[in-house]
Amino acid sequence: MPKDTRQTEAFSDRETGAADAHGVARDQLRAFIERIERLEEEKKTVADDIKDVFGEAKGMGYDTKIMKKVIALRKKDDQERMEEDLILDTYLQALGMIEAHAQD
Repeated sequence: MPKDTRQTEAFSDRETGAADAHGVARDQLRAFIERIERLEEEKKTVADDIKDVFGEAKGMGYDTKIMKKVIALRKKDDQERMEEDLILDTYLQALGMIEAHAQD
């Protein structure tokens, strides 16, 4: 319900603590924003460090695309990798890119 501007409040915001509540909410919001900003900066620093490591590996002759695939595979469990391999084989066979394995 809109506040009737003709009516005078009996107590000010300061007297009721409303001003303090707004200040606390503002301070909490500022703290969240500042924490997120710090974490974003840390994330950028880590990403730059990872990029540097890949650059170093590439300079030593390693294939960084394959390294990234290896890292992705290491994040998966054995069952998940096996399922993906089976699906990949099925798709490649369907496209004639590999021959079906002989059944014994």
